[in-house]
Amino acid sequence: MEPLRIATAQFENASGDKSYNLARIRELTGQAAEQGAQVIAFHECSVTGYTFARHLSREGLLAIAERIPEGESMEALIQIAAEYEMVILAGLFEKDEEDRLFKAYVCVDKTGLKAKFRKLHPFINPHLLPGNEYVVFDILGWKCGILICYDNNIVENVRATALLGADILFMPHVTMMTPSTRPGAGFADPKLWENRAADPTSLRIEFDGLKGRAWLMKWLPARAYDNGIYVVFSNPIGMDDDQLKNGCSMILDPFGDVLAECRALGDDIAVANLTPEKLTLAGGYRYRKARRPELYSEIIGREHRSEQNVSWLVNPGGA
Repeated sequence: MEPLRIATAQFENASGDKSYNLARIRELTGQAAEQGAQVIAFHECSVTGYTFARHLSREGLLAIAERIPEGESMEALIQIAAEYEMVILAGLFEKDEEDRLFKAYVCVDKTGLKAKFRKLHPFINPHLLPGNEYVVFDILGWKCGILICYDNNIVENVRATALLGADILFMPHVTMMTPSTRPGAGFADPKLWENRAADPTSLRIEFDGLKGRAWLMKWLPARAYDNGIYVVFSNPIGMDDDQLKNGCSMILDPFGDVLAECRALGDDIAVANLTPEKLTLAGGYRYRKARRPELYSEIIGREHRSEQNVSWLVNPGGA
């Protein structure tokens, strides 16, 4: 494998405004191309917006969802990829030929669709169905996987994708700054965002604290380290519907170290070089080879009824 130059992005998406969001994707893709990136990754539902979908009826969700790969947004993404000679990963709501609804994340280049993943653990709207398969695909000689937001909280999903051969795991999110049972969690005041030009310090403190980056860094490096993989984390910044998000899109190496991170209080990209040597030098590579699945295959595979609870949706006004 040759070294690969990847960009991750953060931007403030507009709820339901695909034209605006695709314009931002185009602009940031151009910026990444100028910095020599070959690939750029955007956040969960970056084409459509995300949090507003919790208010949509089935008919409303069908109206914004698209067929893949036939949809207009797919065509636009492929055109952007061709214009800049880039591989692009972005998210949107999908409807299939039977009008079943999914949360999808796609990878395209100038030739068309390279991969599609459906979120395994969707929750933003009750009409969304879960995906039921892992996806591993090729980008310029590198094996890549995708897990969307909550999917990454279940460690088995990350390990399974790595065991299927993924060298790079794309983790598109819309996360942080929401209430939870964990200490320090909660919504962030939108006024901090409105006042960011006059008082960036207060916003940065909130973004980097336990509501945001400090929580992320409790687990995100571990996913990369334990599995010996590169992780490309993407997250929006600014207002997503009525919720303030803190960005901090970043790329981590198989040692769990941050190679590049978006730190602007606004739309931004971060670019890093991925080298294949780290994949076998990292501890996670050795740990995977040392596994003894005969000890725990039956335990991990034991029948289990999945229960998914999201604190801020159960009590969106809580703390």
